[in-house]
Amino acid sequence: MALRTAGSVLVVFLWSVTVVLGQNGWSVTYTTQSICTLKGSSVDLFCSYTYPRGTVTTTLWFTKMEAGKEPKDLGQNPEYAGRLEYHGVKKKDCTLTITDLRERDSATYKFRLLTDQEGGKYSGSPGVTLSVTALQVKITSKTLQNWVTLTCSTTCTLTDNPTYIWYKNGHKVKEDTSSLYSDYFSDADSYSCAVKGHEDLHSPAVCEYGFNSVVSITFQVELSVC
Repeated sequence: MALRTAGSVLVVFLWSVTVVLGQNGWSVTYTTQSICTLKGSSVDLFCSYTYPRGTVTTTLWFTKMEAGKEPKDLGQNPEYAGRLEYHGVKKKDCTLTITDLRERDSATYKFRLLTDQEGGKYSGSPGVTLSVTALQVKITSKTLQNWVTLTCSTTCTLTDNPTYIWYKNGHKVKEDTSSLYSDYFSDADSYSCAVKGHEDLHSPAVCEYGFNSVVSITFQVELSVC
């Protein structure tokens, strides 16, 4: 696996252990089976393994495996070039770090090991399902008085139970575990959100630019990137 150490922006640490049992002395243990984290961040896929006998000759992580073929090592995939760090070095620790996450990195990741014994191949299932999401500000509700409720939206539920930070016209205005924020919205205002501790991964700022009356007391509101 051609890997290097890379700087991380956000590292997800998860401590509840899920054990995936193998057969005849083979096993792979994943710390968690599902992770949702932010685009641009880094994630640790914590993993350990055991095997019955022999010497480990090859270890790799993969996302796809065709019947009758050996899976392709992610370390050889140009999409991951310079973004992988494998911690195991064939010492029963198979933890993998992926940095500078992209939404297309969303996949189920599995670890595989090969030994020098006949039939000495094993893949740990079900693996770790990684979902990568960006932050986006969306409208939740609006009243006739221009009181608007916004939500800091993601395509999956962030794993770390984050605290959200809201910005109005570039200035911090709220910090809360709730992803909602309400305020009087004017044409001159812009809003964005971030996760506490990782403000450099904030959402694009949005502005309100259109009101379409649906019925007499409700409105459809459009937002655009400022």
